[in-house]
Amino acid sequence: MSEDNIKQHFRPDEATLIDQANDWVATAEGQYRPVLTPFLNPRERFIVQTIVNRNNNVKITMYGGWQGAEMQRVLIYPPYYEPSIEDFALQALEINYPVKFSELHHRQIMGTLIGEGMERNAFGDILTDGSHWQVIVTKPMAEYLRKNVEHVGRIKVKWIPIATEAVVTPKEEWVPIVTTVSSLRLDVVIAAGFNYSRNRAKQLIEHGQVRLNWEEIDRPDYQIVVHDLISVRHGGRLRIDMTNGKTKKDKERITISVVNA
Repeated sequence: MSEDNIKQHFRPDEATLIDQANDWVATAEGQYRPVLTPFLNPRERFIVQTIVNRNNNVKITMYGGWQGAEMQRVLIYPPYYEPSIEDFALQALEINYPVKFSELHHRQIMGTLIGEGMERNAFGDILTDGSHWQVIVTKPMAEYLRKNVEHVGRIKVKWIPIATEAVVTPKEEWVPIVTTVSSLRLDVVIAAGFNYSRNRAKQLIEHGQVRLNWEEIDRPDYQIVVHDLISVRHGGRLRIDMTNGKTKKDKERITISVVNA
């Protein structure tokens, strides 16, 4: 399958990642060495895996610092290579802060990291078990944060390196839902997942309350696909697990998982 043909199976705005994935594969194959990507979300990893699977001269392994990681780095390597956890160059950091006098939130930590000039693919999951906050970063970024970033918002913090075994398991309970929708538009899927009216879902999107794969989106008509992750402020998160064809009435059968805020 040619590069142009494979692009036909993905969204137009995913073409840049397809080109990048092809470059990663070409480097791993041509230079006969492993290539490590930035952090990728589930949809991005699906695209990269699709590209890698077309080439018998390279293999792929993914890791994000803990077993259920949403954001993971991808290692593309020739068949002779035996990858290890160390190849991913990750460090888990626990955020030490005055727990009795202040309260941290996911959006504050995310905002601090983005405010430091980091792209979303420069760091992994932000985790909490309800009492501890941790973040998965690259080893160079861990050193930068420890030396240069002393506050999350107005809260004074320290970034403490921890072992992989000390990474918390997030307190999230994904609830699977099998349903039908009139289309795979963003507003339609949000309405179905959170039991909102279509108009409410549309307004949330247009008012900047929705993120798709961690990027803010303001298009209610954007077409959703498998592996997309949707975050709705004050609503929760929604994951597209599977599309199951159409009903006799031409509705889309979908399997989704939802975490309510």
